[in-house]
Amino acid sequence: MVYGCQAVAQQIPRDSSYNVQRVWEGVVKNYPDAKIASTKIPKGVKADLDVVYLTIPETPFGERELHADIFQPRKKGVYPALIMVHGGGWRSGDKSLQHAMAVRLAARGFVTICVEYQLLLEAKYPAALHNVKAAVRWTRANANEYGIEVDKIAISGCSAGGQLALLTGLTSGVEEKEGDLGYAAYSSEIQAIIDIDGVVDFMAPWSLNLKRGPDSPDVQWMGGTFAENPEVWKDASPIFWANEQSPPILFVKSGYPRFTAGQHELTGMMNLWGIYNEVHQFEIEVHPFWLLDPWVDQVVNYMDTFLQKVLSQ
Repeated sequence: MVYGCQAVAQQIPRDSSYNVQRVWEGVVKNYPDAKIASTKIPKGVKADLDVVYLTIPETPFGERELHADIFQPRKKGVYPALIMVHGGGWRSGDKSLQHAMAVRLAARGFVTICVEYQLLLEAKYPAALHNVKAAVRWTRANANEYGIEVDKIAISGCSAGGQLALLTGLTSGVEEKEGDLGYAAYSSEIQAIIDIDGVVDFMAPWSLNLKRGPDSPDVQWMGGTFAENPEVWKDASPIFWANEQSPPILFVKSGYPRFTAGQHELTGMMNLWGIYNEVHQFEIEVHPFWLLDPWVDQVVNYMDTFLQKVLSQ
């Protein structure tokens, strides 16, 4: 797939190995009741797909457009927004992987914005962070058009997207993490974070002790192993950016502790600082549970309840 209307110089490399069908095929053997979650748009929700939220003038592939899929209640009003970041090991996946949750949350009174970002075959860390930060600023810049409350913008992410959501939210106000991709007059501050099975600390034992080869996605994304690039591994670990002013966080986890490595230490810090947080765990050996029934509706319930609570304060 070539991005941009005319200006992209060549095809952007893509890894298409991560998709819902393959996820379901890998899960149904052990969980025969599992089904692919519906992404049908409810009657009370309208969709605006492939909206260009950012144009990067110069990349190795020419001019690059990044897109968002936006779902909002049809009823006129002003609503909280949730920026949603897909997973795929920073290497694969796309924004449509968030649609099952996005349409359900839009039906409950949120403007949900599923964002595209530059994957590692195209750009290494911190490009994806700068993309997502720009998406937050774009959201505030376009709040009137989409009926968004500018002081109620949350972010969620799944797997690699969870790590990016955490990093985006925990670096609010950190100028060096903003990038220079536009909408500089607007803030990228986040009022709440939802991490769905995403790494909190790359250097926590559940993460660092994994056996990795040079082709491991995190090694590729961060430009080397921990031994080769320790400062980058620390810089990309959301936990090191947490502080007493960090926003509330919801963690939704699978039965695989490595995917949320560092969560226990971060929630311990937040409890000490008096920052609201929740942790919910599915005792299942399924990583991308948010893509499937019977789990997606419970995930959405957790998200909705959390956001209603913390954004109303």
